[in-house]
Amino acid sequence: MARRLFCSLSPMTYKISYYKEILLRKIKNLLIFWKFANKKSEDKLPILIKKSNSLIRRRLGNVDMRLQENKAINLSLAAPKISNIIIKPGEIFSFWKLVGNPTEKKGYKEGLTLYFDEIRSGIGGGMCQMTNLLHRLVLHSDLKIIEYHHHNRFDLFPDFKRVIPFWTGTAIMYNYFDYRVQNISKDNIYQIILYTTDKYLCGELRCQKNIQYSYHIRGENEYFSREDGVVYRNWEVYKETIDKKTGNLLKKECIVVNHAKVCYSTENLNIRE
Repeated sequence: MARRLFCSLSPMTYKISYYKEILLRKIKNLLIFWKFANKKSEDKLPILIKKSNSLIRRRLGNVDMRLQENKAINLSLAAPKISNIIIKPGEIFSFWKLVGNPTEKKGYKEGLTLYFDEIRSGIGGGMCQMTNLLHRLVLHSDLKIIEYHHHNRFDLFPDFKRVIPFWTGTAIMYNYFDYRVQNISKDNIYQIILYTTDKYLCGELRCQKNIQYSYHIRGENEYFSREDGVVYRNWEVYKETIDKKTGNLLKKECIVVNHAKVCYSTENLNIRE
């Protein structure tokens, strides 16, 4: 029998582990506080690297649409905390350092959260959609991803008007499951723009100077498989580096291999047995 984690023994042990991790992360942040990006500019940097939109209210199986409405509120509260942030050479962008603790007192509502392999509701839930979009933008740049937690164990919902692909999903939890990237360039400055409309979460990644390469993200070898009676979604994700001057493919690297348990009805899926 597999040994259970201390945090999974009971609600009390989970709470103890949760606050312990928050405290540890705060201590670690203090040791590198000068590295975090915290300056903003209302003026947009001139070079648009990537722009993307993500539908806020999606049909997710039998999930209560009230939680989708609450997610819209949560995203609208968090987006201004990040939008217009400037990331100078050497600086680190940290999602939670900018957004802060999404508490009820700040106006955040109950949204969808993932607790181990179970879908639950929790205050501030649904904001992983924002880090999903951020990750999608960052993958098209030379920003270095230094912390990333992937929803690669579970395919939670069937595709419905999906713009941000399944394989770019991120997992976040205040404050120890963070999404962080670092500007490793010597002389270029980056900027993130985020905002919400009635229907969409919108994002832009911009920079001050033209970058030498363009980047393409591709999913390959997607299929569903049945293993010991369980259906999994499989997909390999590749990042291609293209020389802008010549158009030549310089590098193709596999960045994610998904093998995710399907958590919705598999009735209409084409499954490899």
